[in-house]
Amino acid sequence: MLKKLLRAVFTVAGAILGYGAFLLTKYLITLADHEEWVDFSGAQEACVSILFAIIFGLIFFRLTPTFKKQGSKMANNIESDLQKMSINEIILGTVGLIAGLIIAFLISQIYVGIKIPYLDVILNIITYIILGYLGIVIATRKGQDIRTVLSNSKKITSVGGGKNKQKADASPKIFDTSVIIDGRISDIMRTGFIEGPIVIPEFVLVELRHIADSSDALKRNRGRRGLDILNKIQSDYGIEIYNTVAEKALDEIPEVDVKLLKLAQIMNGKVVTNDFNLNKVAAIKGVDVLNINELANTLKPVVLPGEEMVLSLVKEGKENNQAVAYLDDGTMIVVEEGKKFIGNTIKVLVTSVLQTSAGRMIFAKPVGGKGNR
Repeated sequence: MLKKLLRAVFTVAGAILGYGAFLLTKYLITLADHEEWVDFSGAQEACVSILFAIIFGLIFFRLTPTFKKQGSKMANNIESDLQKMSINEIILGTVGLIAGLIIAFLISQIYVGIKIPYLDVILNIITYIILGYLGIVIATRKGQDIRTVLSNSKKITSVGGGKNKQKADASPKIFDTSVIIDGRISDIMRTGFIEGPIVIPEFVLVELRHIADSSDALKRNRGRRGLDILNKIQSDYGIEIYNTVAEKALDEIPEVDVKLLKLAQIMNGKVVTNDFNLNKVAAIKGVDVLNINELANTLKPVVLPGEEMVLSLVKEGKENNQAVAYLDDGTMIVVEEGKKFIGNTIKVLVTSVLQTSAGRMIFAKPVGGKGNR
């Protein structure tokens, strides 16, 4: 019953559109100084207009299943897109729609002087549809930039309770999975060293969730730690998950790392990571990277050969008669001839410092007898 009613409604709509097409055609022919072509008697004009209505009605009657199918598909797509959108994006889209309709209303005043029947109505409909759509698209896709500009103009945008003011000209910082799981980024953000918009892509959250659901206990614990850190970052700094649905270039990319680099290129941003391999690939792609491990290595205390240090030797080294100690930052110190001092605190003399891709290694030798803890 519903299908028959829908088909009847479309048929009637087609007939009305056909009658309108007849009137428009007649007007255009008259406007072209060919009035003799449409010099109909009353009965003739009625027959021609009915013919137009029947033709358009039949066309719409036959196309009703197609219209229904496409309409259902469009409704499903709209519902799917709305489910993927955050509350902020829906609000921004609504504001953009209202702004677009207001601009369309102002532009439509130009059409008031048009004397052609129905033409002003058609132009008004097209103007409202186009500008309403543009308002939604611009507001949702450029919402982050709009918020940044507004925040900068008010000079109140800050991260960590005002400790580091975000600059509008600062590039976005895109966090990857490894840096969130690591956890040190939260402390770095608290110090105020991270400037600009913080971007946590939706696919990073998905990867974290998959890691947290892993059957491997170690991976599962790392994933849960990452989710806890992410929740802390969101609650402390008000950072939201960045919805990448609008970035169609990312749809066909399966790898998360490649998606990150592509998103960085699209947003002209920098990837924040501690993944050594991602760092290398980013260099090939020409994407700027902020590596937390490189930052940590840079901030390690400078140790030069010839300096004396007081260390607690904790275990044997790989080579014969070696002992190992660690600095507070985790740097390993190998003490030659220190095996007999394991478990004691002694004074050592730094003999050499070796810088490797994994970090620094310091070599030393004892300068005195046993020390006391």
